[in-house]
Amino acid sequence: MTIQRLKGNPQATHEAKSLKQEKVPASKPCKVSLNGQVYELLTVFMDWISDQHLSKLKNEESGMDGEKPLPTFASQRTDIQEKCVKLLPLMTEQLQWLPFVNARLHEPFVKFIYWSLRQLDAGTQHSTMTTTLRRLGEDIFRGVVTKGVQDAALEHSVESRPRTAAFFKSTSLPLRFVSTLIVLKTVTQADFLAQAFDSLCLDLQADEGKNLFLQLQAVPVVLSHLKLSSRGLLPSVMDSLLQMTVESSALQPFLEACSCSLFFRTCSVLLRAPKLDLHVLEKLSIILQKLSKIKSNKKLFELFTIHLMLQEIQRTTHPEHAFLCINLNSTLFNLGLTKCNSLAASTNP
Repeated sequence: MTIQRLKGNPQATHEAKSLKQEKVPASKPCKVSLNGQVYELLTVFMDWISDQHLSKLKNEESGMDGEKPLPTFASQRTDIQEKCVKLLPLMTEQLQWLPFVNARLHEPFVKFIYWSLRQLDAGTQHSTMTTTLRRLGEDIFRGVVTKGVQDAALEHSVESRPRTAAFFKSTSLPLRFVSTLIVLKTVTQADFLAQAFDSLCLDLQADEGKNLFLQLQAVPVVLSHLKLSSRGLLPSVMDSLLQMTVESSALQPFLEACSCSLFFRTCSVLLRAPKLDLHVLEKLSIILQKLSKIKSNKKLFELFTIHLMLQEIQRTTHPEHAFLCINLNSTLFNLGLTKCNSLAASTNP
């Protein structure tokens, strides 16, 4: 009887087939609103919030006197962080929709995610975010591929060729750059991080890349990997920082961004490591030499006893490592700790 009713009712037959199809997870399509103006409106708001609010990071590492933020500011910061914690899982889910959205809207969307992540830097790590951050990093790294789309207005599936949205592997430098920084903040897999630093080094060869590095306040992101536990990444981390020390309009702003407690504390911990790789030490000495030219940084060298460590390294370094010796001599001279700087003239390669 059931079969006869189905034969006599084409609509029922269609519905029965639809039910069977829905049982196959792989064929389940994504639903997406066809009103692209909604997404344009949202990305305008995201750009506005990113530029005017989320990117206004309080550099709590810049001071040396241990001042705590005012209660009002601390309360506002906590409130912002809580909102970001609620938003990030939703934003991560929305990445799956981006293949259906105009590609020019991807950058403000991903940038909003980046600044939301940066707001969490100074807060307590939320254990509930671990899974979200891991998925976020992997989706940004690999990109998103969606097999089908469902027209919500017509209420039926429309098969189409696979659609993709590339982030870390995008051909757009601004989108690729901010995606790289998200990968560095969220991913723990060594091979992903190695590829991210390789991409960062290449992009920093261009002036646009250097400007993006400054605009996105990327120093803390890179410094989070300048540690012994990331020994395999240390050469790549230093190469990224060294790209910013090449003579350009970005050099002075970069040195100013490094003139903070966070940078000097990180260097101090690294310099205390036994048997630090010579090449890493040489690269670090280049940056420290340039920072020693800024008079106000002398207090930071002294606060973290870096000047004493450099003196000890200078004393024990074999003369055949001339490049390192030259940088050490020049740095100590700039700090007023040596009377002679005869080798400093050839410090900068």
